[in-house]
Order: sequence, then C-alpha cells, then structure tokens
Amino acid sequence: MDIKQGFVDTVGNTPLIRLNSFSDETGCEILGKAEFLNPGGSVKDRAALYIIQDAEKKGLLKLGGTVVEGTAGNTGIGLTHICNAKGYKCLIIIPETQSQEKMDALRTLGAEVRPVRAVPYKDPNNYVKLSGRLAAEMDNAIWANQFENLANRQAHYETTGPEMWQQTDGKIDAWVSATGTGGTYAGVAMFLKEKNPDIQCLVADPMGSGLYSYAKTGKIETEGSSITEGIGNSRITGNMEGAPIDDAIRISDRECLRVIYQLLRQDGLFMGGSVGINVGAAVALAKEMGPGHTIVTILCDSGSRYQSRLYDPQWLASKGLSVESLDLPTSG
Repeated sequence: MDIKQGFVDTVGNTPLIRLNSFSDETGCEILGKAEFLNPGGSVKDRAALYIIQDAEKKGLLKLGGTVVEGTAGNTGIGLTHICNAKGYKCLIIIPETQSQEKMDALRTLGAEVRPVRAVPYKDPNNYVKLSGRLAAEMDNAIWANQFENLANRQAHYETTGPEMWQQTDGKIDAWVSATGTGGTYAGVAMFLKEKNPDIQCLVADPMGSGLYSYAKTGKIETEGSSITEGIGNSRITGNMEGAPIDDAIRISDRECLRVIYQLLRQDGLFMGGSVGINVGAAVALAKEMGPGHTIVTILCDSGSRYQSRLYDPQWLASKGLSVESLDLPTSG
C-alpha cells in the first residue's frame, strides 16, 4: 500500500514536465517542476513545512500557538494549510496590492488576514517588518520570517534540487528561476552546483527588481515596475546570501504574458505570473545556448490565483497590456 499520512506527507515529489511548445520551438529540453501540484497549490508549501518543522524541533512552537508571517500570499496559504493540519493558528500580513483570490483563499482556510499598505522594505511599516513586530508581541507565537529563515532554502536543497537531479538522471545544463525570498533559487542552485559545478544557475527577474543589476554589476539598481506578484527584490535576503549566480535574465511584463498564454493555449497549463518570468527566461536562455541543452525551471503556482488580473482583459488594459498584441502562435 502507498498511502500518504495527511497533508504534510503530500508536500513535494512533484513531476517534472516537458514544456512541449517551447522545447520544440527552441530545440532544447525546457522542463518545469510542477510545484502547482503541491497540496497547497504552490512551491511555497515546501518552505512553509520546513519553517514550521524547524520551529517545532527548536521548541519555539507549541500546540495552539500562532505562526505569523508577512507574505504576498502563497507562503501564507502553505503555512495556513500546515497550521490547520498541526493544530496552530496563522496570522498573515499581506500587501493590499496582492490579488483578491489569494486574500480570499487565506480567509477561507482560516487565517487571520491583515492587508496593509504596500511600502518599500526600508519603511518600518513594510509588511515583512510589521509581521516580525507583531510576532514578538504575542505569546506562543513564531515569526516565520521566510526571507531570512534559512529553513526556507534548506527545503529546496534537501528536496526540490535532489528531485530534479533524480528526474533528469543528472542531465541538467542550466537552472533558472525568479526569486522573492530567494529560498527556491538558492536551495536548488546550491545543490546542483555541488553535483556539477558546470550547471549554469541564472536568476530570472521582472522589471522593478534589483537582482538583474546585482548579477550583472554587483550593485542593486531598479528600473521600471511589473505586474507580477511575489517575486523580485531590492535587497539580498538571508536566503540569497552565498547563493551561486552565474548570470541573470530580465523579462518584461509583455513577454511574461505571452509565455503564460502560450502555455495555456499550446500546452494546456494554466499558470501564474511568476511562471511567465521563469519560463520566459528559460526560453531566452535556450535561444542563447543553442539546441540540445536541458534547462530546468519552476512552475510556481496556478493561474487561478490571478484570474481576475492576468486573465482579465479589462484589468490588463488598465495596465496598457492586451492579449491580442502578444503575437501568439496559432492553437492546435
């Protein structure tokens, strides 16, 4: 018998999917780790599980306690699922700019959700800093602190990276991923570089983030803005410190949209915006490297969490974007 022991036991071991339309287009094997198939619906289930388990091992979290976090949504959803399964409460501080779908999901799951004004990290009322202060004021509570908590990248070093290695028989030429906390990118990059130092590890970055310039020049400089949620950064987080970065690729909102609509119409995959950045960067890298290479990236979450935005013509028009202008390939 092969029976999983509840929600926690179903996190991870996701399939690696060949993205047929883009692989055929580039002559490379472009592979996406199907993290949207985690039980909480995103790659963040892995970090959420490791953060809670780490706090339990250290005796910081006891039955009936509260997990507090500042999150753009997916980590909060993962944390709330696991808190429900383990008998904890969850308090989520979220920027009010995030999609309504994610806020509704958090409330439905039972989290206490406090939307706050979106302000830069340097502001003391930034959602991350605010969540830390609130956790410190509470009894029997922990601050998940996903940006600095190294249990985040450890989850990917111990699970995501090894799974990719096993699924490809170690035949990987490049790893490319956007970063928010840095946990996914860093954990996988550190594992893969240990296995084979020749594997290229690249950061995929949206406009408005400083990581592209950091990879290119060593200095964090931002330019423009992006409609994507939960990725990009204007600082080096604890999880990104010491992570190998060979290069970076910047992807525009227009290219991100083109990618997710092609994935939907050509590959049958209904994906979120960060997937557009990830796969867009993988495609750009494939064209640069030339045919015959294997490039792995992350399919972070489903498009259902962004349906009222990325898949709504009126919302896109309000951002100066339209699906009709994307020059998508013909379906079929």
